[in-house]
Amino acid sequence: MHIATGAARAMENRLFCSMFEERKRVFVDLLRWDVPVFAGRYEIDQFDNDRAVYIVIADAEGEHLASARLLPTTGDHILGTIFPELCEQVPPRGGAILEITRFCLARRLRARERLEVRNRLVSALVEYALGNHIDSYTGVAEWFWFQQILSFGWACRPLGLPASTSSRCLIALQIDINGSTREQLQASGIWRSVGLADLAKAA
Repeated sequence: MHIATGAARAMENRLFCSMFEERKRVFVDLLRWDVPVFAGRYEIDQFDNDRAVYIVIADAEGEHLASARLLPTTGDHILGTIFPELCEQVPPRGGAILEITRFCLARRLRARERLEVRNRLVSALVEYALGNHIDSYTGVAEWFWFQQILSFGWACRPLGLPASTSSRCLIALQIDINGSTREQLQASGIWRSVGLADLAKAA
């Protein structure tokens, strides 16, 4: 698990540069999202600022396998800024609440590899929360992905009813993280042991 804070700092590191490239391959080339592309290679939007936190899972050679972006909910973030109508009440905000965005798995992975890497990234997100006094994650997910997230066994709930936006059915969600979350993920077979790697290895 590699962590960087701030897009400018992340772009100085090879591993995190490859994360932005993979985001372009997944969200622009594959899923056809209408989001900005920088220099024809990197998917970087207005939320990639100096407060964004990036978590990357790398392989033994230091290559990007999976990643996610965490945004403070005390400032601009996707749910609160773009999709607040997905929440039945005011979108959750607070210093102990982060938004999970750009959950990205490398396109080169085979199906079985994708499942294992997904589980490692989910576990890394839990470890990050527990180590940084984060009580909850929020997010916006397509309906089929939301059903997967629920099946992980952790404390996840919708914040409103699903809504159709363009060609997607989206739903807002909140995941509570506490001392029982590891055990909940272990019970569902999701939990993987992950550790914080030395960022210098990815430079």
